[in-house]
Amino acid sequence: MKKSRFVFVLSILMLVMLAGCGPGVIGQINTPVPTPQGGTPAPNSQINVPGVSIQINAPGPNPLENTTNANGFVAGVWLGLWHGIIAPVTLALSFFYPNVQMYEVYNDGSQYNLGFLLGVALFFVVLGAFFGSRRR
Repeated sequence: MKKSRFVFVLSILMLVMLAGCGPGVIGQINTPVPTPQGGTPAPNSQINVPGVSIQINAPGPNPLENTTNANGFVAGVWLGLWHGIIAPVTLALSFFYPNVQMYEVYNDGSQYNLGFLLGVALFFVVLGAFFGSRRR
């Protein structure tokens, strides 16, 4: 049982590492200019520590919220729940197929977000119940 969990975790780790080897910039290290107040947040939402610059940003508003897609449809709580349940699968697919997205931007706002988070939680609860029930 422990061997199968190890193989599962190792295979997921290898897929993530393989996806990280794709083209494009994954991260960037900025060397900040020393300031007299190093370590305090700068006005441009950066934390400057000697040798490291950390960018801190909050998500912005969705300009497509409460607008319809090409088919005249706005995703609601039930579609958010479904997208949350399949989120781990779509995350893995999005590494290999750039047109696959995890989140529907044409949604109705907080209700879709609630459904999405409940779907992700439901996925991990079911996964935990499945793997947690196999004790010897």
